[in-house]
Amino acid sequence: MRIVGLGVDLADIDRVASLLDRYPRFAERCFTEHEQRYANRFAKPARRYAARFAGKEAVMKSLGMGFRQIRWIDVEITGGGKPTVNLIGTAKRQAEKLGVSEVLVTITHTDTSALVMAVSVGEH
Repeated sequence: MRIVGLGVDLADIDRVASLLDRYPRFAERCFTEHEQRYANRFAKPARRYAARFAGKEAVMKSLGMGFRQIRWIDVEITGGGKPTVNLIGTAKRQAEKLGVSEVLVTITHTDTSALVMAVSVGEH
């Protein structure tokens, strides 16, 4: 197994909470239905949304692209237990082009920030 790409991102939880409050469609545009259901189960959903937002950015970076090339909902970060990454659309095509067989992520947060590191790996 080889490392194809590495990405990291830090999201401010209060900023994400503000975006969710000010722009009702923000959640729909940036998060899959699965991510929304997961985050909304918690008393402070902004913490989970911020982690997923940072995760999407980190994954995009690990694929050598950004949000201008990959739609936010083309990267899904699962919740509960070990987080996993599901890719669709442009993100999936880019991963296939690079020979990425899996994207690994790790998530941590404080009361104010969410940090995610993503590693895209391939077989050769």
